[in-house]
Amino acid sequence: MARLTENAKGVYVIAVTPFSDEGALDFASIDSMVDFYESVGVTGLTVLGQLGEAPKLTAEESRAVVERVLQRLDGRLPVVVGVSAPGLAPMQELAEAVMDQGAAGVMVAPPWTIRTDDQAFAFYQSVGEALGDTPFVLQDYPLTTNVTIAPKVIERIIKEVPNCVMLKHEDWPGLSKITALRASGDKGETRRISILCGNGGLFLPEEMGRGADGAMTGFCYPEMMVGVVRAYTTGNVDRAHDIFDAYLPLARYEQQQGIGLAARKYVLAKRGVIKSAALRKPGAKLSPLDVKDVERLLARQALRLQEIGA
Repeated sequence: MARLTENAKGVYVIAVTPFSDEGALDFASIDSMVDFYESVGVTGLTVLGQLGEAPKLTAEESRAVVERVLQRLDGRLPVVVGVSAPGLAPMQELAEAVMDQGAAGVMVAPPWTIRTDDQAFAFYQSVGEALGDTPFVLQDYPLTTNVTIAPKVIERIIKEVPNCVMLKHEDWPGLSKITALRASGDKGETRRISILCGNGGLFLPEEMGRGADGAMTGFCYPEMMVGVVRAYTTGNVDRAHDIFDAYLPLARYEQQQGIGLAARKYVLAKRGVIKSAALRKPGAKLSPLDVKDVERLLARQALRLQEIGA
């Protein structure tokens, strides 16, 4: 499998991690999930992300999940693996293991202890050194990490850490950050790296308009991200917004802290993508009223998709 580069575009879907009702890894559902993501036209997969419940996995389980995904894809799509850890040693160990298995690159979020610009730069400089020639994604998600990385710091990282090839942009509000980074690249002040965006795709049309290359996020209907990115890339901006609008109520519901992932897994299980909607403990479960909300949103979404012919 080719390695991740600054030219990456499209939709790298954040994959869920399927469990049985009892909390064991469900490898058969990993297979069906991979097949589903591939069938709807994603460009690549990202596994062991925060919404892949990575912190709930043992080191052995993490490797097993990556191995199964890579085996199922057999090189057809690139796979990025989240390797964030409190220290460089476990991050480096997992990164080496998954790259040996055939991953295209890894993703690293900053530790919550970072407080200053210099600390943020120093951390990613050390990440670059620890990973050697392994390409990595800088995950910028201050809503969960509580670490804000200013555009000038990201620009410095791009200049001085050559194996940083992608920004996973999840700042909120963050459109101005994309604008600033693209401006510095257009002026030749920095390399132009790939920018893929998160936050469940809630701002995807606007992010594409600011120069993003696509999405790296999860949603129970990844068809939304694929459709928006394809339409925007071909210049059909109105079509991109029509597709986005049809899915927005459900995407908004999925972004709730606490039950968002439970809602995503509920719909994926309903669609037959995975067998069980269970999160590994500790994890939320939808109440009967939550399920009623989701079902109403699904029904309305189906009507809207019919209206726009999607």
